[in-house]
Amino acid sequence: MHDHRRLGRELDLFDTDPLMGAGLPYWLPDGAVVRHVLEEYVREAERAAGYRHVYSPVLGKRELYEISGHWSHYGDDMFPPMRLGGEEVVLRPSLCPHHALIYRSRSHSYRELPLRVAELGGMYRSELSGVLGGLTRVRSIQLNDAHIFCTLEQAVEEARAALALIRRAYDDLGIRASRYRLSLPGDSGKYVADPALWRRATALLEEVLDGIEYEPVEGEAAFYGPKIDVQITDPAGRESTLSTVQIDFHQPERFDLHYIGPDGGKHRPVMVHRSIIGSVERVVAHLIEAHGGGFPVWLAPVQLVVLPVADAQEEQALDLVRQAEARGIRAELSGPGNGTLGARIRAARLVPYQAVIGEREADAGCAAVRLRDGRRPGAVPVDELLERIGARAGDRGSELWAAA
Repeated sequence: MHDHRRLGRELDLFDTDPLMGAGLPYWLPDGAVVRHVLEEYVREAERAAGYRHVYSPVLGKRELYEISGHWSHYGDDMFPPMRLGGEEVVLRPSLCPHHALIYRSRSHSYRELPLRVAELGGMYRSELSGVLGGLTRVRSIQLNDAHIFCTLEQAVEEARAALALIRRAYDDLGIRASRYRLSLPGDSGKYVADPALWRRATALLEEVLDGIEYEPVEGEAAFYGPKIDVQITDPAGRESTLSTVQIDFHQPERFDLHYIGPDGGKHRPVMVHRSIIGSVERVVAHLIEAHGGGFPVWLAPVQLVVLPVADAQEEQALDLVRQAEARGIRAELSGPGNGTLGARIRAARLVPYQAVIGEREADAGCAAVRLRDGRRPGAVPVDELLERIGARAGDRGSELWAAA
């Protein structure tokens, strides 16, 4: 069983420092590579699905969160306000109020809908010290978030499309959903008191889930509406929520959002909240544990390590690294100065591809290939090796070495 807190530090992916504060991890270079590749993957998937990306600030006036309902229903999880002149500003606990203002800043026709607004944005939660742990519970969160502004008739199809995006991402990342949960309100006073709103949103989400096995659970809804939670389970059997899809009638009303319909009148849009991979921190923690640090080829911080047997082959090895980098393959040289060949091979055990270059390989323009899974395809021409690695990274497949 793998613990991402231990393994992430051993692999130099992330760490913490008491001077930065609890729940505020920083990313080391290899971890930053994983994060960057993951973020670019999400942006590419969203662009292909018709999303438009924005940036919004991590601060907002207290009044913004009073309007959205966060201040009254979610205040215990927010950081206290900061005085800025005569105003109070707050670190945002969510991106949705900002996206509502972005939508409201321009007039919209029904012909523009659905309008899909996405952002990989920072938000902050005032988590208690006792629940903080590694990357799974943090105070600084980078969320893959999006909000779809659409007509009532479009809401179910947009939510279904969001679930399809989630399933595709899980396939590419090697993540298995353990169950789908329809999260409903409980008896506490933390939920918006509007029974008609809850019934409408719940009915739509039940329609979205038609044909999908799910479990309704009370007390897990967002304060403003029900949601579909895609649950994952770590190697220790602990369950958590990674991705969500929500249908929201509350915030469009609070922010007085509207679009101009075909009748020329103002109509209220529906707001679909969705996150494909949830927070970057939580998904990386899960990937570390699920793969034991041996990331899929396309996500691996180093995809190819080149190992010259002796100093005499170092120039050929360095040339192979340069060729790999020119093709967009993340490659590193591990020369004799780093220890014996056996020690260097063991140190690179989680790298998908190892290319050993001895005298014979150097003369032939080849590399003796070793795979992370223990297979040894043998001596392979350099061009063929790079072609194979590039193809595996490009198709995001799980197979390291397909038959020629």
